[in-house]
Amino acid sequence: MSERPVASIAPRTYRWLDRLTKLGGVALVAAGLEAGGGTATGLILGLSGAALATSTVFLTIDSSESTDE
Repeated sequence: MSERPVASIAPRTYRWLDRLTKLGGVALVAAGLEAGGGTATGLILGLSGAALATSTVFLTIDSSESTDE
């Protein structure tokens, strides 16, 4: 049984999506720390930020598209 990728996107699109999710994740983690890292709100924001920042790990790059920029 072969594994199918969850999603496949163009390399350029992947790079932009990766940058945006990382920045959004850092912003959520920062908001969680500002809210108080030990509070429920802080923990939820921090965990949400970590999940968002690592969400592009599950995407694959479509190697059939050219990577010229």
